[in-house]
Amino acid sequence: MTAATDDQAPELEFDPYSQVFFDDPYELYRRMRDDAPVYRNDHYGFYALSRYEDVVTAHRDWRTFTSTHGITIDVLTDPSSVGPAGNSEGAPGQIIFMDPPDHDRMRNLVSRVFTPKAIADLGPMIRRLINHYLDRAIEAGTGSGTAGFDAVADFSAPFPVEVISTMLGIPEGDRQQIRHWTDTMLSREPGNPKPTDAGMEAAMNQGMYVYALAQEKRRSPGDDMISGLCEAGLTDEEVAGFSILLAAAGSETVTKMIGNGVVLFARNPEQWQLVRDDRDLLVPAMEEVLRYWAPSQYQGRWATEATTWHGTEIPAGSPVLLITGAANRDERAYPDPDRFDVQRPLKLNVGFGHGIHTCLGAALARIEARVAFDEIANRWSEFTVDESQCRRVHMSNVAGYSNVPVLV
Repeated sequence: MTAATDDQAPELEFDPYSQVFFDDPYELYRRMRDDAPVYRNDHYGFYALSRYEDVVTAHRDWRTFTSTHGITIDVLTDPSSVGPAGNSEGAPGQIIFMDPPDHDRMRNLVSRVFTPKAIADLGPMIRRLINHYLDRAIEAGTGSGTAGFDAVADFSAPFPVEVISTMLGIPEGDRQQIRHWTDTMLSREPGNPKPTDAGMEAAMNQGMYVYALAQEKRRSPGDDMISGLCEAGLTDEEVAGFSILLAAAGSETVTKMIGNGVVLFARNPEQWQLVRDDRDLLVPAMEEVLRYWAPSQYQGRWATEATTWHGTEIPAGSPVLLITGAANRDERAYPDPDRFDVQRPLKLNVGFGHGIHTCLGAALARIEARVAFDEIANRWSEFTVDESQCRRVHMSNVAGYSNVPVLV
C-alpha cells in the first residue's frame, strides 16, 4: 500500500482495519495531510482525502461524491452489496445510501423530530435517563467495593439507546437488545472489512425484529417515529431499514463521544475545572471533544467523475474516503490542533459529517453529551481514568472506547 505520489515512502500505510487505526491514527493522519493528501490504498482499492478544506469541499459535492454505493469499505469495494441503482435495489429505507431527490424525501419525513425545538423538548427525559444510569453505575461500583465505575459499559453505552428507542417506539424491555445487536453488527476483526459471522446473525435478527415491529405499529399506531414512518407511506422494509439506521446512529455516536470526553477530561483536569466553573463552556467543550476524537472517523463515497486534487487524479468509479477525523486535526484549519482546548473558538466541525448527509441526529447527540457532562460535573470535582484498563472498539467506521474505568 502506497500513497498516490511517486516519492511517498512505502511505510505510510493507512488501513482502516489495522490496530494502528483502532488505537490512535492521528500521527498517521498528519503524515497523510502533509505527504499524501490524496492517498491511494492499493489493497482495498480506495482513495482518501484528509485535509480539512478538501474534505469539506467533497462533502458539499454530492453529485461527484455520491453515497448511493455505500459509505463503508466493505460495501464500496463489493458492488454486489448494493444494487447498481443504490438504495432502490439494495438498502430499503437506508437514507445514507441515497442522494436527492430520494434523500430529501426520506429526510423530510423525520426532520421535524430533530428540529432544535423538538430536541430541546426532550431535555427533561434525557436528563432523567442520564441520572438514572449514573446512579445505577455508582451503586454497582459501591457494591463491588470500588469508588468508581465504567464510564462506557455502565453509563454511556446503555442510556443513549434508551433515548433513541423511546423516540422510535421500541418497547422498553427490548431497547438494550437493540444496542447489543448493533455493537455486534458493527464489530470487525483487524485486517478484515467484512462483518463477522456473529455480526451478520445480529443484523438478521435486528432486521427481523424491527420489521415485525413495523407491521405491529401499522396495525396499532402510537405516538412514535416508527408509527409516523408507516403512516407516511413507507413500506415495512423501508421503515425497518430507516429505524435500524437511526437506532445505530443514535446510540453509537453518543456512547463513544462521552467515553472519549471522559478520557480527555481526565488527561486535562484544568479543562475539566474550566467546565465545572462555567457551564456555558459545555457547548464549545462538546465541540472540542467531537473535533479531537470524533466517533465517526470517515465517510465513504463513490466518485462519479474524475477529479484532480493536489496534482493527483481520482478516477471516476473509485471509492473515496473523506477522513473527517483527520480534517478536524488539520493545522491548516485549527491552530495548535493537537491541544485539547474547551475555549477554542467555534467553527464548522465536520465530526458529524457535512453537507446533505450531515448526521440527522447531530443536535440530539450534542444535547445528550452536554447533559451527561453537566450531571457528571454536578457530582465530581475531579476523577481519574485507569487508562491501562481502557479498551477500544474494533468497528466499521466507529471509533472510541468500550471500557473506561473511572475512579472518583
